[in-house]
Amino acid sequence: MSSKPNVSIRVLPAGAGLAWLAGSLALVRAQPWRLLLLTVLMQAVLSLSQVPLLGLLVVLAMPAFSAGLLQGFHMVSAGQRPPLAVLFTPLTSRPRTGRLLALGAVMFAAGILSASLLMGGAFGEGAGGLDPDLISRIEQGDTEALTQIDPEFIFRMAAALATAVAVTGTLSYLTIPLIWFSELPVGTALLAGLRAMVVNWKPFLVLALGMAAALVPVALVLGMLFGGGGASPGGSVLGLVLVIGVMLFVQLMIFGTQYCAHRAIFGLSDAGGSSTGAPDDNVNNGDDDRGDRPEGGDGGQFVA
Repeated sequence: MSSKPNVSIRVLPAGAGLAWLAGSLALVRAQPWRLLLLTVLMQAVLSLSQVPLLGLLVVLAMPAFSAGLLQGFHMVSAGQRPPLAVLFTPLTSRPRTGRLLALGAVMFAAGILSASLLMGGAFGEGAGGLDPDLISRIEQGDTEALTQIDPEFIFRMAAALATAVAVTGTLSYLTIPLIWFSELPVGTALLAGLRAMVVNWKPFLVLALGMAAALVPVALVLGMLFGGGGASPGGSVLGLVLVIGVMLFVQLMIFGTQYCAHRAIFGLSDAGGSSTGAPDDNVNNGDDDRGDRPEGGDGGQFVA
């Protein structure tokens, strides 16, 4: 009879959120071009989600690609140069491959369900939904039809999309590294990851506020570029390039904080006996023992 794995959850102070942000920036600065190349490659692969049949497989494999990028951060933390093939390593690492694909199915179902609950019958007639004739005109490329879309529908769609992203992001943020680095089953990883986010809500709140504060000046600069150079093709191209660059950088920072947060809360060892080496303790991830205190009175052990 096999016993359920024990998962030690550290409860960290609010300031750990800023430490994760700083740790992520340090990792990105260590090998910016290699990590950026991995991110671009990941986006190129994810763009295949628009291809019929293949798209569903790509969507289900999203957690696996995320785990590959996290492994890249792990190698950078160890002072190594991650190869591009590291992005695909989780697809050939049984039994974690199956677990990551199962998590992808859970995320897909949760995202569809949460979005559907908010949208309701928005794509049907009445109740503020889209007229089928209007949908047909949009599908045929009629740009004037876009101006006839009810603003309430656009708001509901944006809210549904944001909710789906928030739900899937919350489910996967700590679950993916727990499956990949700690080799936990999907159910155990989900419970432990969600529990860790709840008991560490303060550092996660600080992390979110820190990310938002860092993006404010960037948004202002982009707004001025688009506002002042909207009529100029050169200004529009420059603005578009900057937007893409900022989006890639933000994505890198999010993955970096995901790695740092997992390492600080759960600790970290090499995944699957890989030769990536131990993480570099010089990177500040907010896991200073002076700030750690175990959850509850059971020595920080949470049995999922």
